[in-house]
Amino acid sequence: MTMGERIKALRIQHGLTQEELGQKVGVQKSAIYKYETGLVVNLKRSMIEKLALALGVKPTYLMGLSDEETTIPPGYEPLPKTVKRPLVGSIACGQPITAEENVEGYIEVPEDAKCDFCLRCKGDSMIDAGIHDGDVVYIHIQPAVENGQIAAVRIDGEATLKRVFWNEETKTLQLLAENRNYAPLVYTGPVLETVHIEGRAVGFTHWF
Repeated sequence: MTMGERIKALRIQHGLTQEELGQKVGVQKSAIYKYETGLVVNLKRSMIEKLALALGVKPTYLMGLSDEETTIPPGYEPLPKTVKRPLVGSIACGQPITAEENVEGYIEVPEDAKCDFCLRCKGDSMIDAGIHDGDVVYIHIQPAVENGQIAAVRIDGEATLKRVFWNEETKTLQLLAENRNYAPLVYTGPVLETVHIEGRAVGFTHWF
């Protein structure tokens, strides 16, 4: 029995769809399909561990190194309780792009994340903060953030994810990328009226 076959059998045994299992481990339905059909040859150890926890087995069972199916070894913690939050459009990590305002779906996020909605990142301007293209960022709705915090910022109808700095003396707003290849975005004067903070980033999920 291959690892993919074991994943599929356990998923069905637990009454989960591919989409539901994907939500539990932070990947898309298509990724679970690839795992089950063997299209992903070298599955990362971290993902094997997430799948094992979600399916209630040892990682060694999924890898075919053990026949013990349901005993989770000491030191492994169950996945945190999750709640569903709306995935709203897309957000640019790079040059801002127009964000779709419709809800694309719902994402399982940790219950204690204080997340009101989620946005999917595009681009590489936040990679030094660990946020990559395709990652899902958790946003807590608030109209202002402290200097240095990462926020979802809407600029004249477009959205971007940046680190925010406000200078009260000069009345200047700087939005900084976490990638030295991107220059700061600087706003002052009347143009500030076109810039609105949608909320603070309180976490994110890598979306492989």
